[in-house]
Amino acid sequence: MNITEYTIEELHDPTGILEGHRYEFFLEIEVPEGDELFSEDGLLLRVIFAEANGEKNILHYEFIERNTNNILDFALEEDEEELVLDFCIQHYQEA
Repeated sequence: MNITEYTIEELHDPTGILEGHRYEFFLEIEVPEGDELFSEDGLLLRVIFAEANGEKNILHYEFIERNTNNILDFALEEDEEELVLDFCIQHYQEA
């Protein structure tokens, strides 16, 4: 899995209930043609990332087929989740 482009936006909690900060990433990803995730339409990975009390983690993610906006029912493998978490940690302050 290769992250080719991304956007990031800080999500605001109008109620003030949630602790810390939440960020929404849209990661454009490439996967090899033989991978079960491969789509001719391209893939996005939507990630909700949180930073609170010095901890940083992924709260939620979903794969989205780029041209159709269909949500795909797949999970990240452990090494892929680590890659995405590291990416989010490196870039969340850009929001």
